[in-house]
Amino acid sequence: MSLGPFFAAEGHSASPLAPGAGLPDPAPGGEAWRSMGELADGGPALAERVAGVRRYLAAMGGGPPETVETRVAASVAHLGLVARVLSPMLALAVLRGEVASGLRLADLRWRPVLGGPFPLSLPDPPPGDDLSGAPLEALAAALARDLLDGPVRELTDAFAPFRVSPHILRGNTASALNGAAGMLAAARPADAGRVRSLAAALLDRPPLRGTSTREGTAEAGAYRFRRRSCCLIYRAAPGRAGALCGDCALASV
Repeated sequence: MSLGPFFAAEGHSASPLAPGAGLPDPAPGGEAWRSMGELADGGPALAERVAGVRRYLAAMGGGPPETVETRVAASVAHLGLVARVLSPMLALAVLRGEVASGLRLADLRWRPVLGGPFPLSLPDPPPGDDLSGAPLEALAAALARDLLDGPVRELTDAFAPFRVSPHILRGNTASALNGAAGMLAAARPADAGRVRSLAAALLDRPPLRGTSTREGTAEAGAYRFRRRSCCLIYRAAPGRAGALCGDCALASV
């Protein structure tokens, strides 16, 4: 069973002798594979991504890019990037016990398309220990260290010039984690309890502690998640009066 487009990923060589080898050729005229490290190296790639998201959001509302605040586009861009990086790594941890240790954003490859989950490639084989059968807390500790404090933190820190509140960015990461866990649990019902419990363990420890509230328990099979911040996407709509996300702090209970 397919887990969905946010979990799909290619694999490329992690060897320093042939970095990126094994990637499929893009379609004619399509975006080439690039290192995701370009988003955090101070170059133009991140600003170009935010500008592209800004144009995309404005076009959805029928207006020019100037109708969408830059910080709104930056928050939405951050949420999309984090969700795309986090989702397949959560699935690998739950389903295979694989957590890539020492992974950097520069080790990932992407093709920067808009309008949905962008093509992503992960190092194959991923560096790290086999944690299959490990206690949930050990898996959560490894993911917090090697994913949330690794590539996800690099991405988040890179958004500092866009003046998006760190509280919002941490909330975006929590929302991305919860969304990925929900999709994975729906696609793999037999693993739903473990998925939800792992997500809850990550939400209860740094760096995501305090970013959300939950009603219910993972052991019961599900819980109601609400972040303590807003991703700001409602402000991209005409009149800044768009719909709120279901997990938004501003949504009515």
